[in-house]
Formats: sequence, structure tokens, C-alpha cells
Amino acid sequence: MIKGSRHHVHLSGDPVTARQVGKRHGSTIILQVLAREMHWDEYTFFQSANGVWLTDFVTA
Repeated sequence: MIKGSRHHVHLSGDPVTARQVGKRHGSTIILQVLAREMHWDEYTFFQSANGVWLTDFVTA
């Protein structure tokens, strides 16, 4: 996943939240991300003030 026109890739902490957010933007596709492994591989994550997790990109 790439950030496209956004500053970061937006991630949700759980599938319920992801589904709620996705409904606001048309059809919903939820992908499971192996965040722990990404952290071990030194990806950087940020959490915004509204609880959304952010990162620069997610590889396949």
C-alpha cells in the first residue's frame, strides 16, 4: 500500500474500526497488516490524535 495523495498510509487497530472508516469511502476492503513484523523490520508507525495509526508505506 502506498499513501497516494495522503501524507501517510492510514491503519486501524481492529477490523470493526476499519469497517466503520471504510464505509465512509465507498466499498470496503480490509487487509490484515503484520504490524509487529513491520516494527521488527524497523518500519516507523505514528498514532494521530484521533487514534489512527500511520506509516509511510506497507509492502506486500
